[in-house]
Amino acid sequence: MAARAIMLQGTGSDVGKSLIAAGLARLLANKGMKVSPFKPQNMSNNAAVTADGGEIGRAQALQARAARAAPSIHMNPILLKPETTTGAQVIVQGNRTKSMDARSFFKSRSTYLPAILDSFARVAADTDIVIVEGAGSPAEVNLRDGDIANMGFAHAAGVPVVLIGDIHRGGVIASIVGTFNVIDQADAERIKGFVINNFHGDVTLFADGLKTIETATGRPGLGVIPHFADAGKLPAEDAVALERAATTGTGKLRIAVPRLARIANFDDLDPLKLEPGVTLEIVQPGQPVPGNADLIVIPGSKSTIGDLAYLRRQGWDIDIVAHARRGSHVLGLCGGYQMLGRKVHDPDGLEGAPGSADGLGLLDIETTLTRQKTLTNVTARHVASNAVMSGYEIHLGETTGPDCARPFALIGDQPDGAISPSGRIAGTYMHGSFAADAFRQAYLASLGAQTSEFEFDAEIDKTLDDLASHLKAHLDIERILDIAESVK
Repeated sequence: MAARAIMLQGTGSDVGKSLIAAGLARLLANKGMKVSPFKPQNMSNNAAVTADGGEIGRAQALQARAARAAPSIHMNPILLKPETTTGAQVIVQGNRTKSMDARSFFKSRSTYLPAILDSFARVAADTDIVIVEGAGSPAEVNLRDGDIANMGFAHAAGVPVVLIGDIHRGGVIASIVGTFNVIDQADAERIKGFVINNFHGDVTLFADGLKTIETATGRPGLGVIPHFADAGKLPAEDAVALERAATTGTGKLRIAVPRLARIANFDDLDPLKLEPGVTLEIVQPGQPVPGNADLIVIPGSKSTIGDLAYLRRQGWDIDIVAHARRGSHVLGLCGGYQMLGRKVHDPDGLEGAPGSADGLGLLDIETTLTRQKTLTNVTARHVASNAVMSGYEIHLGETTGPDCARPFALIGDQPDGAISPSGRIAGTYMHGSFAADAFRQAYLASLGAQTSEFEFDAEIDKTLDDLASHLKAHLDIERILDIAESVK
């Protein structure tokens, strides 16, 4: 029996496509189906390392987890990782190919369709149903020619579409009906139904709204999904979520994180955000790093030298150095680790113009960016606590210097990271390590946090199961399955 597929497209960005795809994946997996997520093209600096040696968007990795499937490079064959305001690193089937400005990618993007269809065929060959997620909105008709992310893919692969609108934004009737009005007839015919997401209040009050949309579009409403309060516990797809973030938690230990312009893999922070003994503050541009922070975490970056300059424009370098001089703790993760050193060198111009930049000088190390990209899942041992860490490395660059003689962790017998002579400044290339409960709790306890028995992975799986139950209660799942068509 051939696999079936269905594609979730949205009236705009951030309307809940990723979340609903994850919930459907867990719901159908719980029904005993073999499910795979797929996103033809994604733009995000939140990436995950796959077992087959590449990288995909973090949202597809979460959806794979929801489906109880191993993440694969073919679940997200085109990943764009923004490096500047107009350019991005292009990842094709898990591997870095080149950096391109937006105009060049736009002109050539249709050339990536064969790789996308190849990956889709590979995913569909080993599953019962593929849940495909679009990007942005098909209503962006100025981007339709050569499209590979929405209707261009849907037509090429023969996949039916369900359109999602977020009622909490306002204007959901106009956004859904308007989408049908601006796209061409062939694209409109591919949409088989619509879903209203993120409803607050009495759902029955929207009954007339549903009828209005159904009459105007000739398509059935497949459900009205009330707001899912625990959505914030799941990893976010991109940095838009951080623009809304503020202070979370009420714990005694205060952790501050500067929101870098090219922040990457910021889901490193999710376990800290949920720890009962922690108060986590995302420091927004224009705000100072709070002086009462116990720990400053400098997160990963897609552009280390660029974000060093950005950090200085915000005055955060002064705040961080002053924090260190007061005897408080600083932890750098990947790009943040590189920033803590004396120098960062980019001789080949991998992240911009060739050259070097002064780091913060808090660790006696230097980093040279290299063309070879490290992409690997790792298990390590935290040197200070002897706790097991599991995570992944995804970076350009080699770091050396005297402080590397005091590694943060050991990956087998290989050192990772560095620690200052005082022990208060540290850096590591490992992402995702705070998801390891024993390490996270030992590290936070060393900073004076109240210990807890909070289990991060168990909480994520519970949230996915709760999301699946939420969708089951509010969506016409059987009708959605009927809409899904066999992959030809």
